[in-house]
Amino acid sequence: MSQSTKYIFVTGGVTSSLGKGIISASLAKLLQARGYSVTIQKLDPYINVDPGTLNPYEHGECYVTEDGAETDLDLGHYERFINLHTSQANNVTTGRIYQSVINKERKGEYLGKTVQVIPHITDEIKRRVKLLGTKHKFDVVITEIGGTVGDIESLPYIEAVRQLKWELGPTNSLVIHLTLVPYLSASRELKTKPTQHSVKSLLELGIQPDVLVLRTEHTLTPDLKKKVALFCNVDTESVIESIDVSTIYEVPLLMLKENLDTIVLRKLAMPLGEEPQLKTWKQFVAKVKNPKQEVKIALVGKYVELPDAYKSIIEAFIHAGAANECKVKLELIHSERLESENVADLLKGMKGILVAPGFGHRGIEGKIAAVKYARENNIPFFGICLGMQCAVIEYARNILGFGDANSTEMVRHTSHPVIDLMEEQKNIIDKGGTMRLGAYPCNLTQGTKAQLAYGTEEVFERHRHRYEFNNAYLEDFRKAGMVHSGMNPDTGLVEVVEIPTHRWFVGVQFHPEYKSTVVNPHPLFVDFVKAALNG
Repeated sequence: MSQSTKYIFVTGGVTSSLGKGIISASLAKLLQARGYSVTIQKLDPYINVDPGTLNPYEHGECYVTEDGAETDLDLGHYERFINLHTSQANNVTTGRIYQSVINKERKGEYLGKTVQVIPHITDEIKRRVKLLGTKHKFDVVITEIGGTVGDIESLPYIEAVRQLKWELGPTNSLVIHLTLVPYLSASRELKTKPTQHSVKSLLELGIQPDVLVLRTEHTLTPDLKKKVALFCNVDTESVIESIDVSTIYEVPLLMLKENLDTIVLRKLAMPLGEEPQLKTWKQFVAKVKNPKQEVKIALVGKYVELPDAYKSIIEAFIHAGAANECKVKLELIHSERLESENVADLLKGMKGILVAPGFGHRGIEGKIAAVKYARENNIPFFGICLGMQCAVIEYARNILGFGDANSTEMVRHTSHPVIDLMEEQKNIIDKGGTMRLGAYPCNLTQGTKAQLAYGTEEVFERHRHRYEFNNAYLEDFRKAGMVHSGMNPDTGLVEVVEIPTHRWFVGVQFHPEYKSTVVNPHPLFVDFVKAALNG
């Protein structure tokens, strides 16, 4: 392997959800701003092969990459921060590791040896970690280890990191450990003991962290940093404060202020490179924190109790809000409520309505009711994936007069299957990996809302679905006033529907939220928010 690639490992302790992904993405942003090529990968300790079959309540949204990998939502953070595409290689699960090792064992590749966690599982983990460095020649590969130190399921990953640190050498690898410094209001003290115990657990597993990042609600005093450094065997400058902020997009600026990037580069014996140019990033953060106006938009979905289920959509609205110099105040509304309560009362005062993606029949009629309300009241409407399909079903029922129109996902034997299963999927039973996944081309019709928003006639957008618009009904919809403004040039599948007579009514079969970043906010979200503002 090439020793020119440097490897940074980010572990977490004390509690989950401290923000390892945000710290990883922030460091990557700073190193990128200094002129280095950087990528980030996530090692997830769960046994699922990928999060594709996980309920969003279990793990938040399933993020999809350009090459069609169903991955952890942290990859969305990576892409939004560094504005580079990730891939299948950027997310590795325990399920995938064991699947690979077992497949090799079945083929006899281990020559009859007893297959064990060490060395076979750890060797496969190390191979996956080094793959991005050796194949794509990045200057730096940042690897985030999911879970917390001490979790049983994380042990093989921690052991693999220990071996890699020894194999790579001190200036080619580095471990950043993220912990919590809780504040006890009763004694008005910040407590370092959880951090000390977390580092002790890491040491027992053979790893000495090089940098400590401490999550805190209050500023850390120099004495507290010295104490942590003394008890955890790191130099004081390598104890980094990560204080709570109002937006995750402030974190790179905080890490720059704390010199995280320069400390890392020195420890890895790398030139400091250019001074980070973050003017555009700072302007974006200023717009997010100081909006000139506010607009209220409803996000109608069935997983609204867990906002992470719609993480990319929520972040895309932050990007689009900044582009329009406004704050998008999202109202998350459970679609099942729209089936039993007054729709007008729930959606009253909304300047825009987005119907979210999803699977299954639960809450579907509520989504269709939201579409009807937006269409009849000329409120800007944006439907994504299943949201677009609901728009098609609603139009078929109430404008075309097909009273039982539905998707065959919901009602298999409907007499008007305006949304139907893709032909090549009809004989597939296994749920894993059977969908249209990843980026596909879409040709946009000149002069339509979608085409004007994009400013081009050909785009590539990411998909995650099984069911499609049924082209047998194309002409019926066109005659009734719903146009198909985006089509897949290779298959003729409908990608975008619009109602030209409506102020802004666009449904897309793909997931535009996956491609929205700080540097490139998605044009459809930007245009939708603009339409809502002008209402």
